[in-house]
Amino acid sequence: MAMVRTKDLLENFNLTLVAGKDGIHREIITSDISRPGIEMTGYFKYYPKERLQLIGKTEMAYFLDLTFQEQKDRVEKLCTDITPGIVVTRGMDIPEVMIDAANESAVPILRSPRKTTRVISRLTNFLEARYAPFTAIHGVLVDIYGVGVLITGQSGVGKSETALELVKRGHRLVADDSVEIRQEDYDTLIGNSPPLIEHLLEIRGLGIINVMTLFGAGAVRSYKKISMIINLEIWDQKKQYDRLGLDEDTMKIMDVHVPKSTIPVRPGRNLAVIIEVAAMNFRLKRMGVNAAEEFSERLTTMIEQEKDDME
Repeated sequence: MAMVRTKDLLENFNLTLVAGKDGIHREIITSDISRPGIEMTGYFKYYPKERLQLIGKTEMAYFLDLTFQEQKDRVEKLCTDITPGIVVTRGMDIPEVMIDAANESAVPILRSPRKTTRVISRLTNFLEARYAPFTAIHGVLVDIYGVGVLITGQSGVGKSETALELVKRGHRLVADDSVEIRQEDYDTLIGNSPPLIEHLLEIRGLGIINVMTLFGAGAVRSYKKISMIINLEIWDQKKQYDRLGLDEDTMKIMDVHVPKSTIPVRPGRNLAVIIEVAAMNFRLKRMGVNAAEEFSERLTTMIEQEKDDME
């Protein structure tokens, strides 16, 4: 699991450290962000002290209306030993009582010049990406016409060779051999390559090749949403393969069910073209055009017409 510290926010966002510099190495253990509005009234029974605290214009206006003793009491309770930091938005001036409490308890106060909603959105996206569920799968991830296609199959079935042919046809390689996958939101999987093998392809007989060096920067990309899975397997004469495409199979990766197609491999089949067409067909389905269902409807209509003619 990745670890995020308060200093990472300083390095990745337009934030200024105002107080509590001794605590910038505190760990942020959750992607949830708290706006301590009710806490400003003095109610701390359910105060989520382990979260990053964000003070906007409303919270600061209420705080400034309190007496000095009330302000001192609130900030002392806000600044606990596990609070990772307090972010103040809109570039607002920070009262001395808040700065003193933060320095004393080593809780960093970070100031942002941006609006509250924008700061919440960007910080949440950053933290959720860092703390997203993570796994790794053996396969190849290629961007084909904007569709992230994860090619899986047994070792030696031809995944990397197929990916090389797809790159030659103008598509983009994301990862070969090992695909690191993180789940964002409830139904989104983002795949990328481990840094060690980024932009590299292993071709048996040739060895390791650098796709970006050979084909240019347009032939690779760093990450891509996984939209469909193509599983390559050696042709089995005893197995009945789907010939119409009416049955939609899926593969579960973490909590997401991804559409999956199985393509049998045997000499003479151009796998790159088949996968390319599969990606285009997937795009058509998303736009509401399903060739298999149209064929099934035509067939049903024809059968019904023949029945009527016989009667």
